[in-house]
Amino acid sequence: MLPDHKAGPAPGASGITTPQTIGFLLLDNFTLISLASVIEPLRMANQLAGRELYRWYTLTHNGAPVRASDGLQVTPDVSITVPLSLDWVVVCGGVAPQHSVTREHAHWLQSQSRQLRRIGAICTGSWALAKAGLLDHYEASIHWECLASMQEAFPNVTLTTRLFSIDRDRFTASGGTAPMDMMLNLIARDHGHELSAGISEMFICERVRNEQDHQRVPLKHVLGTTQPKLLEIVALMESNLEEPIELDTLARYVNVSRRQLERLFQRYLHCSPSRYYLKLRLVRARQLLKQTSLSIIEVASVCGFVSTPHFSKCYREYFGVPPRGERSGSNVWYGSNTSAATALQQGRIVAVEPTSSEPMSSAMMSLVHAQGEPTFASVPLTR
Repeated sequence: MLPDHKAGPAPGASGITTPQTIGFLLLDNFTLISLASVIEPLRMANQLAGRELYRWYTLTHNGAPVRASDGLQVTPDVSITVPLSLDWVVVCGGVAPQHSVTREHAHWLQSQSRQLRRIGAICTGSWALAKAGLLDHYEASIHWECLASMQEAFPNVTLTTRLFSIDRDRFTASGGTAPMDMMLNLIARDHGHELSAGISEMFICERVRNEQDHQRVPLKHVLGTTQPKLLEIVALMESNLEEPIELDTLARYVNVSRRQLERLFQRYLHCSPSRYYLKLRLVRARQLLKQTSLSIIEVASVCGFVSTPHFSKCYREYFGVPPRGERSGSNVWYGSNTSAATALQQGRIVAVEPTSSEPMSSAMMSLVHAQGEPTFASVPLTR
């Protein structure tokens, strides 16, 4: 393993003279956007340099094709049993990593880690590294949707909300396009900032984000307002879900009256502050129910509910199912006569049995798999 990379070598001073070989381990339901974001910069690095700086292979557990989160099927180059002289391994995760990471994955990652120059993960692939014990006492990033469950499952991992983390020989990125920013930073360490800048120009990437950038969309974009008092109050709410702050206390923190607080929420968010605070706590509860093994009583407690029956009542009213039903996974219907489009319009998810003339679409398959995600059906449509 290499020594500490946290500070990073001087630009272009890594001394790398031979191509680095990278293995991309594809987990079931990995996200294609993250895979493309991490591979394309390597392709462009080779193109701009006019020589092979990086080479790569895609791998799966047994060499069989694997489906991405959008339902598209990808055929890997090799299985993990094929001996390769790898310098890096990157685990590509996506939907429900707690179900897609196997014991065989963990054992293979452990054996590879002893000889690799770097080992990393993108999107929710950090779950696999953590399960293999390879992130203990390392700083790591993971997609924000899995942050709560990762904290619960792997307390020895130092999790951050940043877009990506590079800690010694470990590198982890959240999801979406964040892997591109991480890869551009790694390429700059290996071959200089001029090459990294050239790649970003080719991809029309106006700004390369760094390790200090955070992955959640700023509140002003989520809320659709730049009202400073409101942004400050919502940030306080989000930071205090386990022990909710009284509204009068919140008002005092930002130097407004209780009445002004109520008006701010009604004007900009069209609901009362107490209702909005309740929504934040219930959304966190949904994450924990779907992604952790915490009991319903424990989930209620860490989301600020003193009474479990009251929690269950609020949860059912907001999401339409009780906490226990959320965990049972009984929200899928199978039918042969109802079209997917009609089922979606009716607010149901139907896995339609394929017919000779109309196979199930990749979109429907990916939607069915997404039911277990905390953000499933979390945005009400207005039109």
